[in-house]
Amino acid sequence: QVQLVESGGGLVQPGGSLRLSCAASGFTLGEYAIGWFRQGPRQEREGLSCISYRDGSIYYADSVKGRFTISRDNDKNTVYLQMNSLEPEDTAVYYCATDTSLRTCKIIAGNEGDYDFWGQGTQVTVAS
Repeated sequence: QVQLVESGGGLVQPGGSLRLSCAASGFTLGEYAIGWFRQGPRQEREGLSCISYRDGSIYYADSVKGRFTISRDNDKNTVYLQMNSLEPEDTAVYYCATDTSLRTCKIIAGNEGDYDFWGQGTQVTVAS
């Protein structure tokens, strides 16, 4: 059974950093693209980043490019999202997701509808 569990959220001051983790089970992490999304108060879910191991493609939304970095640890079957220079606008519940149809980030990027398994999210709050 495919399962994704996010962790690493919390309260951080503006300008600070957090590293989110997405622990995967039930599948081989390297077979599928993994995406990071967020949903703030009264907002639609926004695609932030994606990493594909099959073709090495990586996607970043313009809103996080240069501040967020996605990476993986195959030994731990975990994908990370390093978030730097955080601002109050980054406050949201952050989710990881995967597409089990073997599409890569070149195709699915941050498109919510292209992902079919989701974690339950971790809260990130940026405030002074």
